[in-house]
Amino acid sequence: MMGKKKSAAPGNLRLPVTISNPDKIFWPEEGYTKRDLLEFYAGIFPLLQPYVRDRILTMERCPDGMRGECFYQKEKPAGMPADTTTIRLDSPEGKRKATNYVVGGTLKTQLALTNLGCIAVHVMNSRARASRKPDWVCFDCDPESGKFADAAAAGLYIKEVLDALGLKSFAKTSGSRGLHVFVPIQPTIDASDVLAFAQAVAKVVAGDHPQETTVEHAIAARKGRVYLDPFRNAFGQTVVAPYSVRRRARAPVSTPLAWKEVRTSLDPAEFNIATFAKRTNGTDPWKDFFDLRQSLTRARAEIANL
Repeated sequence: MMGKKKSAAPGNLRLPVTISNPDKIFWPEEGYTKRDLLEFYAGIFPLLQPYVRDRILTMERCPDGMRGECFYQKEKPAGMPADTTTIRLDSPEGKRKATNYVVGGTLKTQLALTNLGCIAVHVMNSRARASRKPDWVCFDCDPESGKFADAAAAGLYIKEVLDALGLKSFAKTSGSRGLHVFVPIQPTIDASDVLAFAQAVAKVVAGDHPQETTVEHAIAARKGRVYLDPFRNAFGQTVVAPYSVRRRARAPVSTPLAWKEVRTSLDPAEFNIATFAKRTNGTDPWKDFFDLRQSLTRARAEIANL
């Protein structure tokens, strides 16, 4: 095992939840424990909170960290605090059974989920109070090659189209091999219309750059190209939040970027729980995100002309 590095949060934080097995190793190669993860989230929560407040969460539970298996869960676990905010929604697949989803927004909820092995934070693109009215559009650039450089190039192609439509966009690392492009929008149209817009933009980008990008959902049909996934915008789907830690080597963090930082030479794993404190000393490239919610009215009309 490599020597243990310090996490981005101080080690003496008083956490508002009871922690089980705090010294359990979650990242064997790096020596990071569950406590390191909890303290990271406690320290970063002021930055994370705007992206989880009043948002419906889906849990990816990895109780043994990198050593074990993970599973997804939508129903609020019995081990959550009794005062955890929830919302009951019918299944988006049309099944009869409704689900009691956890709603984010408090440090107590975040740390309780982390204590249950939720390393990543998966959020819907709408607020719980208006679950079918997204306030962002997300484009997920998933490189078939596994190279972040390819995802970065695809993200810049998406930005070109969004710029042509007069839309301000924001980029972040996925915390894995991909890049996410977000567009903050006014929560006025239905999730199905937001998805249709995202599909239209992805189709334009793939048409302009057919050798590098694709909208083919089938993996076999992608042929090494970057998949421009618009389906993070479908009702009930989620994406990892900005500042979410991922269950990957080095404990990388899904990191908001300035567009000038989106380079093919960037190694997204450089942003991890051991190094992130330095990152927070600089200017937040997404600081105006929610102040720039835009109407899609003109962009939806003009996308057909690109």
